[in-house]
Amino acid sequence: MKTAHFALIALLALASSGAFAFDPSPLQDFCVAINDTKTTGGVFVNGKFCKDPKLANANDFFFSGLKQGDTSGSLGSSVTVVDITKILGLNTLGISLARLDFAPKGLNPPHTHPRATEILVVLEGTLHVGFVTSNPENRLFTKVLNKGDVFVFPIGLIHFQLNVGKTNAVAISGLSSQNPGLITIAKNVFGSNPPISSEVLAKAFQVDPKIINYLEKQF
Repeated sequence: MKTAHFALIALLALASSGAFAFDPSPLQDFCVAINDTKTTGGVFVNGKFCKDPKLANANDFFFSGLKQGDTSGSLGSSVTVVDITKILGLNTLGISLARLDFAPKGLNPPHTHPRATEILVVLEGTLHVGFVTSNPENRLFTKVLNKGDVFVFPIGLIHFQLNVGKTNAVAISGLSSQNPGLITIAKNVFGSNPPISSEVLAKAFQVDPKIINYLEKQF
């Protein structure tokens, strides 16, 4: 009986520690970041010093400029991120936002956010979206979204958005981190600095090294 009680207590302890290990609740109303790391008397929280709350003002929680992005590039898409670099008041709040603009056939290529789940709502147009689960299943979840539709991309999983309509498309994404991070698969693999060995990539993708060399030149 004592062994059973001990096991139950251990399981409850593990469950509670897991619940609070990833994103603990803040112990203050806000912690407006300040970029001057030489400031004395500040409180260093999550990579940033905190401004004295008495000196905070509305502009610390404000951003102006979430406007249409330039979609004239090769991918036909533009992502405007509003994170802690744009709104210093986001520090410790565990959230950020992005606006996604797409020309017809524009693509936000396969990528991941290592520190955030993403929830996307389509404001205009039609998007084909999807994400792939981790090994070994590698299962694709995909959907065509129209104006007003919402889709979720779980944290860390590879996902994409493609404009399959004949007009421009616009979406807004919420991300569960003040600094979600971005790993664009093709760019990170073929455009790393210094480059990953062509031998490594040729074997990984099971293609001729000449193809790898070509792809590396694109980035």
